Amino acid sequence: MIQTKNTRNLQEETDLGTFIAQATTTDKWEVLPYQAPILPIHAALLHTGKILFFCGSGNDPSRLNTPYDSVVWDVNKGTFSHQAPPLDSNNQPIDLFCAGHSFTPDGMLMVAGGTLHYDPFYGSPFALMFDPITEKWINKPSMNNGRWYPTVLTLSNGRILAVSGYDIHGKLNIQPEIYSSTFANGWNAFPATSAFKSYPQLFLLSNGNIFYSGAQMGSGVSAPRILTLPGTFTQSIKEKMVPGLQNPDFGNQAASVLLPPAQDQVVMIMGGGNATTATNRVNLVNLKATNPTYVPSRYLKYSRMHLSAVLLPDRTVFVCNGSKMNEDTTQSMLPAEIFNPPTYTWTPVAKQSVPRVYHSIALLLPDGRVVTAGGNPQRTVNELRLEIYSPAYMSRSRPIIRSAPQTLSYGLQFTIQTPQAGNIKWVSLIRPMATTHSCDTEQRLVDLPINFRNATSLNVTVTTNRNIAPPGWYMLFISDNNGTPSVATWTQIS
Repeated sequence: MIQTKNTRNLQEETDLGTFIAQATTTDKWEVLPYQAPILPIHAALLHTGKILFFCGSGNDPSRLNTPYDSVVWDVNKGTFSHQAPPLDSNNQPIDLFCAGHSFTPDGMLMVAGGTLHYDPFYGSPFALMFDPITEKWINKPSMNNGRWYPTVLTLSNGRILAVSGYDIHGKLNIQPEIYSSTFANGWNAFPATSAFKSYPQLFLLSNGNIFYSGAQMGSGVSAPRILTLPGTFTQSIKEKMVPGLQNPDFGNQAASVLLPPAQDQVVMIMGGGNATTATNRVNLVNLKATNPTYVPSRYLKYSRMHLSAVLLPDRTVFVCNGSKMNEDTTQSMLPAEIFNPPTYTWTPVAKQSVPRVYHSIALLLPDGRVVTAGGNPQRTVNELRLEIYSPAYMSRSRPIIRSAPQTLSYGLQFTIQTPQAGNIKWVSLIRPMATTHSCDTEQRLVDLPINFRNATSLNVTVTTNRNIAPPGWYMLFISDNNGTPSVATWTQIS
């Protein structure tokens, strides 16, 4: 049930008071003593625990058709390795500026689209995979048309859906298509459908349908809706509108997340703006309902657009970055804030030191910290400082995973060895983020129910529903009765 009114009981008030005290007194930000070597417009957490940054021409038209850097950041060592730029069949550089991306079941990062031309922008049809093990780019078959500012989403069968973006002629691409290595040409397209704005924020639902939240990149209104993929590529995608979204014209540079756990099927949209100003609007929608409808929830403490939203392993939502005005760093020094789902409340926490607006990112690390990077309020003005947020739980005694399987299957019961087994409240799988422009189709937190336990181990079950947990690599966390999470171990569901 979605709560929209102040109906907390005494216990919830006590829990909230404890949460606020912990969040505001023991969390901290740290600006790292070194910088990113490139503007981190695109960022993805690889299952090696390292982070891939890439930006292509990086919003600088003078760099079009020049070799483009990508880097893999070893956060623990504080080092960067540079990759050879991806090239097309004519050995010309492929510009991945403003592409879309999501992970394949084997942990590769599919990157589709990018930039062919500036002012006006023409979209690239190229598609590549990044291999986290070899740390190299691999060319894949091109899409049927170009996509600049597209959204890419991995489906439960491992296929990858590409939607929206501007085509090779600078027109909005309204023809969705799907990638599979089993297709003769790599990509198969559906008939044209209704238009989405750029970077539409999409979520794979438990029944295999896809939800567009109403958050996007760019001004204007694109109505939230549920998409049903047809059985063949000769049919169009069916759409069902989802009403109730407040201020639908404020979807520009908003953020949205599938609230934890994914089994609840509740999506939250927050923030965003129009051409001049930001909003603190927060709405929720229960997508298990027969006729889903957005309802208002507690608003953000601070209006912000181009914000970043990160699911934390204590099952809260961390929000940072953004500004009260479009691309205005003078109004972006806002305290971060955390949404606590049991109490439907937002709590301001520590304030970051580095202002971040357009082309900034935030993502969760396996140890439970959050990396923030980037910022590009105008062309050639690049924010390269890196800052890491440590939530309050980083300063507490944390449970430890002694052992867990590195591979899982759907419906599997398995054992986690931990000396804190008697005090564990949750076992969670969190899919690593692959983010850009406030948009991330990857992150989700999946609950693993605890069947039974003894003093040193937990027995849990993986969901049987591939739509709840699409195949691929996940971070496995355990959290104690205070919500304090462990450091994650990596595991792959197939």
